Parts: sequence; C-alpha cells; structure tokens
Amino acid sequence: MNSIITKKTFVVCAVLLLALSSRVSATPMPDFTLPSAVDGKDISSDDFKGKVLLVTFFATWCPPCRQEIPSLIRLQKDLSAKGFSVLGLSLDDGDADVVNDLVEHDKINYPVLMADSEVVSGFGGVTGIPTSFLVGHDGKMIRSYAGYVSHELLKQDIEEIIPPEAKKEKKAAAIEKDKKGPETKRSVK
Repeated sequence: MNSIITKKTFVVCAVLLLALSSRVSATPMPDFTLPSAVDGKDISSDDFKGKVLLVTFFATWCPPCRQEIPSLIRLQKDLSAKGFSVLGLSLDDGDADVVNDLVEHDKINYPVLMADSEVVSGFGGVTGIPTSFLVGHDGKMIRSYAGYVSHELLKQDIEEIIPPEAKKEKKAAAIEKDKKGPETKRSVK
C-alpha cells in the first residue's frame, strides 16, 4: 500500500515540476541596445516599456525557428493593438544581410534585432533555439519556452497577461462596432 502511495506521490510531483518548469521567477528583462537587422539602427529595450513582449531567440538556419515565424507574424498582427509585440533576436553570426533577407522574404511584421552575447547572458543564457521569453507590461520575465511552441499556447499565455485596460478597450470597440451594425462595402466607379 505504501509503495502505491509513494508512486502516486512521485508521479504527481513529477507532473507539477514539468508544469512549472517553464515559469521564470519574475526577473526583470535585461536592458539592451541592439542593431535592427533591417536598417542597422539601434533599438533599445526602453522602446518597449509598458508592452507585453514575446522575445524570441532564433537563427535563420534553424528549421523550428523558421517554422514558428508564421505564428509570430499572426500574434503580432492580432495582438499589437492591445499593447503587445513580438521581438525577434537573431543569433546569426556575421552581418545582418542574411537576417534582413529572411525578414523581407517572410514578410516579418515585428522588430528583429541582432543579439549579442551580453543580451543572451542577460536572459539567463540560451541553450537551444528557438527559445522565447514572455515579458509582462511591467518588464518582468514571466515564462520561458524552449523549442517550437504552438500558436494556441502562445496566444493563450499572452492574452492572460495583457493589461485589463487593453482588454476593456477591445471590448468597448467591439460593442461600438455592434451598435453601428454590419459594414457595407461601397464600390467606387
């Protein structure tokens, strides 16, 4: 009987540890200034203050990184009006031309910066890619994701932490749209 209880306890503890393994102990996102992969202009972490961020470390040669780009584009499109942004941090060696080519080819709609070893270290180290960090509007890292993550899980996690003001604004906009009724398209002659 005791061995059955011990086995059940072990299984429950193991499941809980796995569920909590992606939580980050609400540490502040590191400050950084990095060059844009598109135009080389410096972009600072201060430019994202007050936003919910999904910071994703990737490389152009990484198949799972490339696989999640369409999902990241959709998240940026669907949630940017609510105070959210994806932020791509490339770990590609060399100049940014290869990364810029990817941005143009895949029509990436979120900022993509060239990461350095200091920012990698500031995020606690990146042991594999893609690796992403969910950062709250207060600038604290809330969750980390190792490897490819489904669109549904990312969207759910992001929507859980979008500030209530953004959710209220979305609801008010939807109510206002309902009051106006269905939109009609006019043809121009």
